[in-house]
Amino acid sequence: MEHVQEREYSGRRFSQEDLELIQEIVVTYRNLSQSELSATVCELIGWVQPNGKPKTVQCAAFLRILADEGMIDLPALNAVKQKAASTRKRAESEPTDAVDTETIPKPIVSQPDITEITGKIRLEVVHPGEDLRRWREHMRLYHALGDPKVFGCQIRYSIKSEDGRELGCLLFSASSWTLGPRDEWIGWNQTARKERLQLVVNNSRFLVFPWVKVKNLASRALSAAAKRIQQDWLDEYCFAPVLLETFVDISQFQGTCYKAANWMFLGETQGRGRNDRYKERALTRKAIYMYPLQRDFRQILQGEKPWKTVEPHI
Repeated sequence: MEHVQEREYSGRRFSQEDLELIQEIVVTYRNLSQSELSATVCELIGWVQPNGKPKTVQCAAFLRILADEGMIDLPALNAVKQKAASTRKRAESEPTDAVDTETIPKPIVSQPDITEITGKIRLEVVHPGEDLRRWREHMRLYHALGDPKVFGCQIRYSIKSEDGRELGCLLFSASSWTLGPRDEWIGWNQTARKERLQLVVNNSRFLVFPWVKVKNLASRALSAAAKRIQQDWLDEYCFAPVLLETFVDISQFQGTCYKAANWMFLGETQGRGRNDRYKERALTRKAIYMYPLQRDFRQILQGEKPWKTVEPHI
């Protein structure tokens, strides 16, 4: 990668490290649209407004400048994708009170416990619109960390019983930028990690509703997700991941459901944020769990074998 000089744009000074990281992001997440790349860059370099919202508009303009100068290669704009992205953005930005609140259980309202379900549980991909607003409201109400702001590739699931009762929520999104125990376990060098990081997907949220008390439900949901996420990711992003990761707060949980679903324990984090490049954000230590989606995941991640892709639908 060629040497880059510091730059200033829209009131921010970009260090050489910032610019090199932007180059890495564009290469690593080359299947994302320009708007998705802008959001991802904002997240990883911490480019936000005073209210904490990412500066995606300014970032998109800056990326186009870098592309015009030949520093990065941006994906071509696609009218159909741009229209779909605009529709998704409008749907996700609508206030939660647009939801039929009578159908969403509130914490102050007692719910009849669900202790038994018949048949198999099923996962449904959550799409923009009413389903997404409902999913986000559930997460905001019942997950200790709330509804997360995630950027880049992501898939949300609703966990349901065979007869349609809602049992919980799952979110899979972009993996951690660097993670020592994971990278050593895979056998990654820096180049291979940059080129294939998108093939690792993080289970960044998992929620079983507090009134659902079904034995082994959590591990069954994780197993169901592992069986279908490669195809779902392939359908949505035109490539299939080969490894799942997650973090469990050991001060509150034991990771029992991940162990029961055959996820592998790798060790603990150092108590830093997933994108804390400057080691400034002290957090609780997390247990690291991994789940390979296919046997040859190491060869693929090390660059010895190709990963599965399909041509995007235009």
